[in-house]
This record gives sequence, C-alpha cells and structure tokens, in this order.
Amino acid sequence: MAFFELQLTAESLGLTARDMGLRTWRAIVAEFIATALFIFIGAGTVVTVTGVLGLSPYDDAAALVAIALAHGLAIALLVAATAKISGGHINPAVTFAAVLTGRTKVAVGVLYVLAQIAGAVMGAILIKVGFADDVEGHLGAHAMGPGVATAELGFVVEMVLTFVLVFTVFATAMDPRRLSDLAPAAIGLAVLVDHLIGVPLTGASMNPARSFGPAAIANFWDDHWVYWVGPLAGGGLAGLLYYSLYLSRPDEG
Repeated sequence: MAFFELQLTAESLGLTARDMGLRTWRAIVAEFIATALFIFIGAGTVVTVTGVLGLSPYDDAAALVAIALAHGLAIALLVAATAKISGGHINPAVTFAAVLTGRTKVAVGVLYVLAQIAGAVMGAILIKVGFADDVEGHLGAHAMGPGVATAELGFVVEMVLTFVLVFTVFATAMDPRRLSDLAPAAIGLAVLVDHLIGVPLTGASMNPARSFGPAAIANFWDDHWVYWVGPLAGGGLAGLLYYSLYLSRPDEG
C-alpha cells in the first residue's frame, strides 16, 4: 500500500520517467532560449531607448510605444516558436498558474521556472556584453515610476497587469476550446497594452524572470519583491478563476 501511494505521489508531482523524459528536457531548453531572447529584446530595447537615444518613457510617447512594441512583438514571436515544444510559457507567473490548475505538473513547473530564470540571466548578460560600458544604467531592470507612491501600490499594479496577461493565456492557449492559431498574437497584444499603461508605473514586468535577469546582472534590487509577489499573485488568481469558471465544468450549451 505504501509503495502504491508513493507511485501515486510521484505521478502527481511529475517525477515519473515519462515526465522527466527527453520531451520535457527539450521543452526546458526551449524555455531557457526563449526567455533569454525575450530579455535581450525587451530589456535591450529599454537600454537602447533610454541609454543610447536618451529618451524617457515617462515623458516621451515614442519611447513608451517602442518599449511596448518590443515586448509585445517579442513575446508573440517567441510564444509562436515554442508553443508546440514547451507550451510557450516564458514566464514564471504563467507556469505558476499552470501548476496551480493542474495544466503542468509540479516538478516540470519547477524546472521550467529554473530554466526561465537562467535564461533571463543569460539575456541580461548578452545585453551587458553587447553594450559593453557605453551605456550606464540598470540593463532595463524594473523600478517604480515617479507617480507610484509606495511599493504596495506597485504590487497592485503588477497583480492586475499579470491577471490580464495570464487570463488571456488561459483563454487562448490552455482552454481546449481555444483558437490556438490566435494565441501568440493575443498574448503579444496583452503584453503590449499592459506595457502602455504599466511602464510609467512599475515598468510593466508581469514576469518575474524579466525582472530578475537584469536586476541580478546590474545588482539593482529596489522593490524587487514587487516583481515576484505581484505577478505570481495576479497570475495565480487569473489561472484559478479561469479554471474554476470555464475549465472545471462542461459547457452548458
């Protein structure tokens, strides 16, 4: 009986040989690569716009739009590229919501998050190498905007922004009734519009890995907890709400 229970536990946690097979490891590598490229493009655009061009997203609409477009288009392309390999998470908040709702097993989810964090650090290293010492700053690391009075307010902003993103992910990519061909575009648009409102407030992370990579390499940790707790709370809430309302019960016709 004890052995049988152990087997059930291993299955539920995703620790079986099947769960840890070559397909999973290929997916983990895809998450690493995609996250590294996302940070390089997204945070790299922030460095280019603010450091090289000397523009500020707080008072220059062109800078804000450029940063929003870079993140939105990058995530759309990378989700499309990895959707059939790893599910195109590229974000610990998405993976966290998938684990909470049983869409991804716990052990696989942990490996996904570790790959995303490692990829984010690699992406930030590539930015640092690419720009060398020509640009001062925090490598696109996130920080509270001048209009955000407290980190707690930033937490609320990040929670809401990530809710929008993860709800869109579930509706377009994880729901069996989804229009899967539209998922990358819809997810990219969610990231884009979230950036348009969120960049002047918190930098619009919605993704702990996106915040962690540049922060780690630049050693910039101001209010860093906001960019973990906010996205994980918003993503988890969105996933649980979508699952309970739309995935855990049959259609009523």
